[in-house]
Amino acid sequence: MSSTKEKLWTKDFITVSSVNFFLTLVFYLLMVTIAVYAVEAHHATASQAGLVTGIFIIGTLVGRLFIGKYIDRIGRKKTLIIGLLLFSLSTSLYFIEIDVNFLLITRFIHGLTLGMASTASGTIVTSIIPQTRKGEGIGYFSMSNTLATAIGPFIGMLMSQYTTFHTIFIFCLILGIIGLLIGLTVNVKELTEDQKAQFHSSGFQLSSFIEPKALPIALVTLTVAFCYSSVLSFINFYAIEKDLVSAASFFFFVYAIAVLLSRPFTGRLMDSKGANYVMYPAFILFGVGLFLLSNSANGVMLLVAGALIGLGFGNMQSCTQAIAVKLTPPHRMGLATSTFFIFLDGGLGFGPYLLGLLIPITGYSMLYIYMGIVSIASIILYFLVYGRIEHNGSKQAHQTASM
Repeated sequence: MSSTKEKLWTKDFITVSSVNFFLTLVFYLLMVTIAVYAVEAHHATASQAGLVTGIFIIGTLVGRLFIGKYIDRIGRKKTLIIGLLLFSLSTSLYFIEIDVNFLLITRFIHGLTLGMASTASGTIVTSIIPQTRKGEGIGYFSMSNTLATAIGPFIGMLMSQYTTFHTIFIFCLILGIIGLLIGLTVNVKELTEDQKAQFHSSGFQLSSFIEPKALPIALVTLTVAFCYSSVLSFINFYAIEKDLVSAASFFFFVYAIAVLLSRPFTGRLMDSKGANYVMYPAFILFGVGLFLLSNSANGVMLLVAGALIGLGFGNMQSCTQAIAVKLTPPHRMGLATSTFFIFLDGGLGFGPYLLGLLIPITGYSMLYIYMGIVSIASIILYFLVYGRIEHNGSKQAHQTASM
């Protein structure tokens, strides 16, 4: 049976994954450096610097929201190339130093183009992956995000110590152009005219921007992403408080390694056994990882927490994306992908602001305990919106087969 297994690692799959890697790398590289640039180059206040960082994600959300509706009308490859071209052009705006307000506009536009290009790449890859290997394929594709999550902050911190911000912007522009050149080589299967016709609707409809069938699992994504934002945004502050800065510098590398080692296994497990076999253990591992993080007394505990969080949230991220696509008809795949990322980015983007209001009250350790409780309690939400449906479907299929 293995001889008839549909091929996953095609040239186009590798190409789109590479494009996604470069996009995400620029995102995370600038995420850890742009606030310092805003303060040093434009004398921004702390709140302005935070807004410079966060407004990028707002732009990404807006880009995803609207491109999800039009991607298959415009054409998937055309949307990708336009998005990559605009992404590179907007990166060049960083070289224009006027004031902090212009920097805010630049960040918003840059985020807008990322939302456009990354939604296109996510939609294209789901059409490339064989139906029988969706979970495994999306898992591998998501590893491009995972690698960028680890490498981007590392390069950004390194360059900020040894180079100028001008050099950082040149490097980001080069990465954007490389992504554009690679994207030009991808072959994309576009929808037929009959399939495109299904998008035409009169007046404003929420379903024109959000895929209703992907919405329930997207809510689960929003919840766990909200919990993970506490790690992404405050791990450095927590490490300073605990005097674990040296270990914290390797936190996301350990996170990435855990995801990279587990993703092939969990992807195949989802395809063969179902999402429940991945999701339920992932909720537990994520919660335990947050509990361990809250009580980290040394570097080893901190890094073990990073591994557990990677096994938990890292695998939930790819699994929920696969579920969103699985529940959606092919002609609305772009909207499903857009819906998933809107809620993922929403949790990661707005979480730090909301959780930041709690930190003066709770402190970092208690914050991670609360997030661990929320992550494990999210099992109930998952069960209600999808877990029980898959369980009942598998049970019925087993009963039918036994007859």
